[in-house]
Amino acid sequence: MDRSDLLEFERNSEIAEFQPGDTLRVHAKVVEGERERTQVFEGVCIRSQRKGSSSNFTVRRVTQGIGVERTFLYHSPRVERVEVTRRGRTRRAKLYYLRGLTGRAARVPERQRYSERKIHSY
Repeated sequence: MDRSDLLEFERNSEIAEFQPGDTLRVHAKVVEGERERTQVFEGVCIRSQRKGSSSNFTVRRVTQGIGVERTFLYHSPRVERVEVTRRGRTRRAKLYYLRGLTGRAARVPERQRYSERKIHSY
């Protein structure tokens, strides 16, 4: 048994439920010198690892043609809040293949809600 298994963490209510493929806005605290400010990092969640105290998720975005990935800890006090802007439809848990794609090919299709789908009656 690992020591981290004995620790129980309160779930941060400001972190929304999300899956890989969802577009997230992560509000993280950044320390610059003696000042502390909130920085928003928006991108596609490419992986989520749930491992107790070391649970983390990785968000990827492309800025000016350069891919930037950032990994955040679920239980970190530096993560203020996570918002889901789009729900993505994916067929796998780890979206590492997005690293090799650019432009439109790197888009994840949006997941439709049940009420928005067309229901045909024959």
